[in-house]
Amino acid sequence: MRKFSSALCLLMIAGCSHMPAASSLPPDSASQGAARRSSGGPTFTTLHAFAGEPDGSNPGIGALAAISTVVFGMTQFGGDSSEDCYPGNGCGTVYKINAGKETVLYRFKNPANGLRPYGGFTDLSGTLYGATQSGGKYDYGTVFSITAGGAQKVLFSFDGTDGSYPRGNLTNVNGVLYGTTYFGGANGYGTVFSMTTSGTEKVVYSFQAGTDGALPLGTLTDVNGTLYGTTLAGGASDDGVIFAISSAGKESIIHSFAGGSDGAQPYAGLLDVSGTLYGTTKKGGTDNEGTVYKVSSGKESVLYSFVGGSTDGSYPVAGLTLLSSQLYGTTSAGGTGSSCSVGCGTIYTISTSGAEKVLYSFTGGSDGHAPYATLIAIGSALYGTANTGGVHGDGTVFKFSP
Repeated sequence: MRKFSSALCLLMIAGCSHMPAASSLPPDSASQGAARRSSGGPTFTTLHAFAGEPDGSNPGIGALAAISTVVFGMTQFGGDSSEDCYPGNGCGTVYKINAGKETVLYRFKNPANGLRPYGGFTDLSGTLYGATQSGGKYDYGTVFSITAGGAQKVLFSFDGTDGSYPRGNLTNVNGVLYGTTYFGGANGYGTVFSMTTSGTEKVVYSFQAGTDGALPLGTLTDVNGTLYGTTLAGGASDDGVIFAISSAGKESIIHSFAGGSDGAQPYAGLLDVSGTLYGTTKKGGTDNEGTVYKVSSGKESVLYSFVGGSTDGSYPVAGLTLLSSQLYGTTSAGGTGSSCSVGCGTIYTISTSGAEKVLYSFTGGSDGHAPYATLIAIGSALYGTANTGGVHGDGTVFKFSP
């Protein structure tokens, strides 16, 4: 595959770096936790700045989950630095934020219990389900459950043939969990799998790295019993695909990205809004800075192409979130934050007709740098994470009120 090897290490969020990325900026403790207004309207508040040990580092791409007004998430490093998944970095944590206070629920230490959680949680009747991208019986990752009180249980350990290195959130379909693994399966290029809450796993589909796609990273979306997703690579031009798959494992390609104006390298999953699917690509578009696209009646069309730099942001890794009939997302770079070499990232809104507006530019200081995770809506506010930055350089959790 022409670009397959490069897809393995597209940014640290693809899991190729063994070290957490640290902010290159000095800490800005004076504004930690303060609310900031952009243009007199939207309000940005840093809820928590990770410190590595003992509370975690680098929350990665996993979207937060909420049970009532309590927010839950994971970090892929930090927690206990005596546990050397990678020298001195710790093996990751599960945390919650309640009334603005962060509490660590679980620190990954034992390889058998999983290491380096990368995605986010799915709430099923008050129990949270997630995955680790390594650890487990065979060191290919796990699916686990954890209660709101912090009782963790491994449900399944991947052995490679059934998938390896799961990185997206799980999707609940009538009490059965569906997910993807980035590698592994019959051909080594990733899988779609199902999992019961009692731990019975089944490979639904193994990607072949041809026109069917390769390296699925984003969360699956259920639309009337059919799952829709994306792959980072594969397809006709090796720039990724949008696919549909039935619970029986029949896959069909909705769109194969050409790497030009239509976009390239979709990291995130899709958002269903009344039967129209919306998503992002990290690259491609008219300036190769990424796109927002939609799929309607089986056809992909670009809603917006990012220009990059301080104008509108660049490299959208996160997916989209619906709040009050508007779509919201983040870009991992760009914006007016001059402290970062390629910009520190943005929060933007875009209408379903493609009118885009930047609402907030990250500074790389106490507010964070590189927001990778898809935002979640709780009430009238949006919650998310920045992978690095914050007063300790280990990432942040933030609240944004448009």
